[in-house]
Amino acid sequence: MPNPTAAMLVIGDEILSGRTRDSNMHFLAGELTRHGIPLGEVRVVSDDHGAIVAAVNALRAGFTHLFTSGGIGPTHDDITADAIAAAFGVAITHRADAVALLAAHYDRAGLPFNAARQRMARIPDGAVLIDNPISTAPGFTLGNVHVMAGVPKIFEAMVASVLPTLVGGPPLLSQSLRLMRGEGEIAADFGALAAEYPDLAMGSYPFTQDGTYGTNLVIRGTDGARLDQAMARLVAMFGA
Repeated sequence: MPNPTAAMLVIGDEILSGRTRDSNMHFLAGELTRHGIPLGEVRVVSDDHGAIVAAVNALRAGFTHLFTSGGIGPTHDDITADAIAAAFGVAITHRADAVALLAAHYDRAGLPFNAARQRMARIPDGAVLIDNPISTAPGFTLGNVHVMAGVPKIFEAMVASVLPTLVGGPPLLSQSLRLMRGEGEIAADFGALAAEYPDLAMGSYPFTQDGTYGTNLVIRGTDGARLDQAMARLVAMFGA
């Protein structure tokens, strides 16, 4: 049986404007790889209701899981929860359990639980809350869509809450060979080897060092024995 698959939707004008550098994709890719759920696609969209709805519907239909980051805070431009509700065609309301969590949190902090903060308790009908041990405001899962905060530490904590509940597959393994030779020099032989191992993913990643071209050749797969066999062939072909 093939491994489950995943996609990610990064939401926010601040990402597209270059004001904020996204680190959540890098973190999620590594965690999913270890869990045996390869990340197959990442999209970035602005804080636009229609764009979020369209992207959510496209990605949730094409992958086993969709993870979103961003747009679930207390301000007017945090519209992800509303867009998810629209994508699924369900209502969105202030959920009693989310309200209770947030009210208790702000009471402990001695801060008013005002209308802006109450917005973070608006959850689409039928969703399951995702725990947020950092700042309490929950994410949620609806269907195969896991909706998380954009703040990296909170996003990472939410991923840690969700991943143990998901069925994964064999972890994706990788091995690499570093060559001080350009891609054009090794491309034909490397391509022939890749054709012999269609169950493995092979990629070449060029670099320069002191003005000399080099290439990192990477082989990925879930079968360790096949990976070892292909890497042995690669070393014999090009040397270390």
